[in-house]
Formats: sequence, structure tokens, C-alpha cells
Amino acid sequence: MVYTGALMGVAKRPAAKLSRVRHVRRSVTLPAKIAKQVETIARERDLSDNRVLVELIEQGIEARQQKEEVFFQLAERFRAANDPEKVKQLGDQLGRFVFGE
Repeated sequence: MVYTGALMGVAKRPAAKLSRVRHVRRSVTLPAKIAKQVETIARERDLSDNRVLVELIEQGIEARQQKEEVFFQLAERFRAANDPEKVKQLGDQLGRFVFGE
């Protein structure tokens, strides 16, 4: 079951707080191995499983954004390069970036 756009704990909150933080309830199914790892991290850090999942998702999104930024910087350097040796080197780097090593 997935709840989209549901506000959490709406009752008795000032209107100003509603505009600051909006939570959306989601239901996800995790592989047993991942669920166990989340539980272990939560126990070690004295956090809820939910908080650990939120932090891991935030870190994953940030890592993806950083990877995209690095890719676009590399692509820009490739487009701007004039030296054939530099073009080949940057092309090889782009290939490894896209297809792995």
C-alpha cells in the first residue's frame, strides 16, 4: 500500500509548521539481507529503522547527483579539448565512466 501526499501528524499543529516539513508515507519491500543490514545499523547508531532508511536514501541521492556533476564536467572537458592525445584520454575516461572498467 502506498500513501502519496499524506501529511503526518496534522492535528494541533500551527499552519507555519505544515509548510516547513511535509512527510510522505511510503511502503517498501526490502530484500531480507538489506532489511537485516538496516536493522543492524539502526541498533548500532540507536536510531529507528525508518531514520536509517531516510539517511541512506539521502546519501544515495547526494552520491548520484555528485556522480552526474563529475560526468558533466568530464564531458565538458572532452568537448573543449583540442589536443588529439587529450581527446583520446578524456574519451577513454568517459567510456570507463559510462561502461565501467
